[in-house]
Amino acid sequence: MLPKRQINLIFVGLLIAMLLGSLDQMIFSTALPTIVGELDGVDHMLWVTTAYVVAVTIMMPIYGKLGDLIGRKSLILGAISIFMIGSVVGGLASDMTWLITGRAVQGLGGGGLMILAQAVIADIVPPKDRGRYMGPMGAVFGLAAVLGPILGGWFTEGIGWRWAFWINIPLGVLALVSILIFLKLPHRDFTRPRLDVAGISVMAIFVTCLVLFTSWGGKDYEWDSPMILGLIAATVVSGVLFLFVEKRAAEPIIPLYLFRDRNFNLSTIAGLIAGVVMFGAIGYLPTYLQMVHSLNATESGLLLLPMVAGMLVSGIVSGQLASRTAHYKWMPIASMLITAVAMVLLSTLTIETELWVVGLFIGIFGLGLGLGMQILVLIVQNSFPVSQVGTATASNNFFREIGATLGAAIVGSLFTTRLGELLAERMPVVPEGSGATAPEANSLTPALVRDLPDMFRTPIIESYNDSMTPIFLYLLPLLIVAAVALIFVIEKPLETTLTYGEDAAVAGAAGTNDGAEAEGITEADALPGDTESVGAGTASDAGRRAEQ
Repeated sequence: MLPKRQINLIFVGLLIAMLLGSLDQMIFSTALPTIVGELDGVDHMLWVTTAYVVAVTIMMPIYGKLGDLIGRKSLILGAISIFMIGSVVGGLASDMTWLITGRAVQGLGGGGLMILAQAVIADIVPPKDRGRYMGPMGAVFGLAAVLGPILGGWFTEGIGWRWAFWINIPLGVLALVSILIFLKLPHRDFTRPRLDVAGISVMAIFVTCLVLFTSWGGKDYEWDSPMILGLIAATVVSGVLFLFVEKRAAEPIIPLYLFRDRNFNLSTIAGLIAGVVMFGAIGYLPTYLQMVHSLNATESGLLLLPMVAGMLVSGIVSGQLASRTAHYKWMPIASMLITAVAMVLLSTLTIETELWVVGLFIGIFGLGLGLGMQILVLIVQNSFPVSQVGTATASNNFFREIGATLGAAIVGSLFTTRLGELLAERMPVVPEGSGATAPEANSLTPALVRDLPDMFRTPIIESYNDSMTPIFLYLLPLLIVAAVALIFVIEKPLETTLTYGEDAAVAGAAGTNDGAEAEGITEADALPGDTESVGAGTASDAGRRAEQ
């Protein structure tokens, strides 16, 4: 194991890399109106965000698998470099085509920044001590979700929106230098990689169709329009086809043997639900705060900082507890229950609720999320040897990203539909000749609503409140399902040493000792980390034996 000081220096670089990748999912949300106005591309606005999200989601499993096959140091350096190249392209963009291209290139690198950072920690820190590093990593996601819109608005109103790209260059250089100098990974024998081209292609179709129908549905197209129905059908067909392709692939990008592990399945389900709830709730809270409580964009972003603080505190505490005690299973269960309590509290908000109360509820939301999000990753990583930890981590995060996409889309659709209905019901009818003019629902902005007379302003902010608060209760059953599912997680002891054997978990890869018994190995002999008792095949051989 590396000296603690060296690990900490590496960790700083990894945190910066994760911040780069996650920040760029949100930083353009407040800058987009100005950007598309300058580049004359309102009709292509959606692709600025969609191109990045699609590329990131597709690349996650690819980076995870390649990291297991060829090593992670060169990959994470390459991912940071690609991300920086995309930032330069975007920063110099003179039209929407180049801007979208830059965002797509950023996504090609960004998908590796988040996954590889978590996997590199698994390379250099044993599971028993890994929890200390997982907490701050989890808080990075929350920080990016809050800081992104604030920075985007600040750059746009000040030194210019292109700095949303240029800021990545010095941060990227710092991460590169830190990882290049200090990251020393133990030598491992790697086999020549065989890329699952068919699996990657089908997965790309699945992700693209999923992101598009969730992004366009209810906004650019009606949910029952031929475009959306066609995308939904393509998503289902490509998803089923992906399973058939992966079952026959020599080196599947998402190996099916992962799903034979109970802890992987339960943690992935809980992670997907956490993604739905986190991004579903965060996505429209700034809009809610601006409309109902008359805050500007910066103030609404700052009011979300209690969530980041809560995530950081509970993430660090949970990591320390996981490292110091043998018991960690209770943390993600408590996480889902505390988050459920936060959903109930947020559902009670009214237009008269004091801002400090809103901030308190948001802080409890962050405490709940931080307590369990990275422990779920730790549970997954502890179920597989280092030779498979990248694939397992990437697959787990892939489904969490899918949950985030679905959460933002579902909540957005419910919110906007209900808002439209309430505004139609509650807006007063203006008598002819009165001189008053009712505002158009589609043109409402926080500044406009603040200046409206009370006869219009009150029903508008009440409609926003009554459209948003019930959604928190709609998310409640999902959290209960996640908490119940996590009760069945098997609390495996956290290993105190790092295992680099390529066949360390024939049994672990399958989730049972079936694969070990098939080879004439007892469950005790096939514990993860016992490399001598399992034969001399590769990790993929172990996975395939487990599948058979």
